[in-house]
Amino acid sequence: MKKWRLRKLIPVILILAVLVIGLRSLLFASYVVDGESMQPTLYDGNLLMVNKVIYDLTQAERFDVIVFHANEEDDYVKRVVGLPGDEISYENDKLYVNGKYVEEPFLEAYVKASETTPYTSDFTLDEVTGEKEVPEGKLFVMGDNRQDSLDSRAFGFISQEQLVGKVDIKYWPLNKTSLSLGK
Repeated sequence: MKKWRLRKLIPVILILAVLVIGLRSLLFASYVVDGESMQPTLYDGNLLMVNKVIYDLTQAERFDVIVFHANEEDDYVKRVVGLPGDEISYENDKLYVNGKYVEEPFLEAYVKASETTPYTSDFTLDEVTGEKEVPEGKLFVMGDNRQDSLDSRAFGFISQEQLVGKVDIKYWPLNKTSLSLGK
């Protein structure tokens, strides 16, 4: 009698396993960090789980850590700093959005430990992009390692259509499993 139940249960378990694996690949993607542009939040070789559907349901928010298509071959991981309509500037290592100072707590320890000052060089959005504010449908992104990051200061705005998703969790190495999203 028990063998008969087990034979019925095995196909159900296999079907469920296939469904779970299939749904996971539709909803999430795994990425490996390549480079130092997101230090101290993410390090070269960290494995990430990226939520691919979040931006189909909601808009990106300031300080989200995202993955986006930089070109046909490369995907980048950066932090959202500017949203559509924002005027962005840096002055004396401080971020100003629409003329108001905005703290970046995820950078505090790194800025204090940095041997180079300023940690983030002064700039205005107009100086680096030619635009006074972030255009509709675009984002201004930066790496947390402000002195060694290829980001919107170099390549300009990214389109929201370029978004792959939001970094939900860093799952390797295990001793550093929490991700500071700066909220």
